[in-house]
Amino acid sequence: MLRGLTAILERDMTYKELTDRVISGARNRNVRRACALAVPVAGEGEDLSVLLEVRASTLDTQPGEVCLPGGGVEPGETPEEAALRELEEELGIRARLGPALDREIGPAGLLICPFLVRLEPGWETALRPSAAEVEEAFTVPLDFFRTTPPEVYRCVSRTEAPADFPYEKIGFPGGYPWRERRFDVPIWMWEGRPIWGLTARVLRGLAERL
Repeated sequence: MLRGLTAILERDMTYKELTDRVISGARNRNVRRACALAVPVAGEGEDLSVLLEVRASTLDTQPGEVCLPGGGVEPGETPEEAALRELEEELGIRARLGPALDREIGPAGLLICPFLVRLEPGWETALRPSAAEVEEAFTVPLDFFRTTPPEVYRCVSRTEAPADFPYEKIGFPGGYPWRERRFDVPIWMWEGRPIWGLTARVLRGLAERL
């Protein structure tokens, strides 16, 4: 990377060319560090609802949790394309892409890119949840998230350095005061199902826009 950057700088390159090259390289390397989510909305007028799913109990990660359709952005794919693809793969339905919602930072530093998507009339008959990924799908009135405050818990994430971290080398022989990351974990309950964590943060952001 550094050798390539040095070669670029040795010739007459504009600032725009430099930034375009750096951004393109970063995008190619980190494409699997981004995930896209679809926030499917159905209905009309006052009867708008959000379609959610319950992850299959056989999955290795987060089995049985309520979530939104989504997954990793594949090489050569935009987050918008990934959101629509994941919706179709997980629930068997297509939708019209809507606006982007506020991005979130997920577990392990993943960049989460949620998009509002519009379900067409008759989507219920096309609904085919993937048995490998989805236990069930259900809808919640959008107004529920707008009018019902979630329980919110303030959590803290701390850095744990290895025992052999060279504090002396960086000028902190007594240890470094690592900063803590503080974040909210909202929780809603809907008909006995907990809607929480990243899914709830995305829905809370949508509700706040309303």
